[in-house]
Amino acid sequence: MAFTGFTDEAFEFYEGLLADNSKAYWTAHKETYERHVRDPMIELFAELEPEFGPAKMFRPYRDVRFSHDKSPYKTHQGGHAGGGFYFQVDADGLMVAGGMYAPTPEQLRRYRAAVDAEHSGKALETIVDGLRAGGMEIAGDRLKTRPRGFSEDHPRIELLRHRSLYAHEGWPADPWMRTPEVVDRVRESWRRLRPLVEWGGEHIGPPDFSR
Repeated sequence: MAFTGFTDEAFEFYEGLLADNSKAYWTAHKETYERHVRDPMIELFAELEPEFGPAKMFRPYRDVRFSHDKSPYKTHQGGHAGGGFYFQVDADGLMVAGGMYAPTPEQLRRYRAAVDAEHSGKALETIVDGLRAGGMEIAGDRLKTRPRGFSEDHPRIELLRHRSLYAHEGWPADPWMRTPEVVDRVRESWRRLRPLVEWGGEHIGPPDFSR
């Protein structure tokens, strides 16, 4: 089926889950999740697949084995496509992102080597500056100090501090989200994010979303 939008029930479902993250709530509202969150995301990704490749949705269940927070369910539904593009729906609205997530030690080593190199490092700097100027937020886990082996006055020290690097933007739950306009908005954002995703694919390798 063609994607027609996210209903108010999708956002209300997550508002309720924030208030009561329990198996009882999930069981009572599972049909709402499937009809208003899961199925529309599948339809959305199907419309984006011709340009960005097949997408995969994350499981809605949290891995609580090593966490102090034993809440059983994620308070958002995320999915990824094309080696670095991300989409999420939660109580606040929608979010899109792209970049480098949870790199392995070897990927992080390759990232820093590419940032250090003049040509690839300047290319990333230009990409990041362009995304920031276009209204996207640059985020990721960062060291407070310089990484080992690099001087504090390195021209790209801020990028070198990143242990993950991605850009994102989001929208509050507005009426247009109940329409197919969501497809156009996500597509346009992912296109803007493509240079960052492709830079990562070339110099780092694909992200491991399972970690």
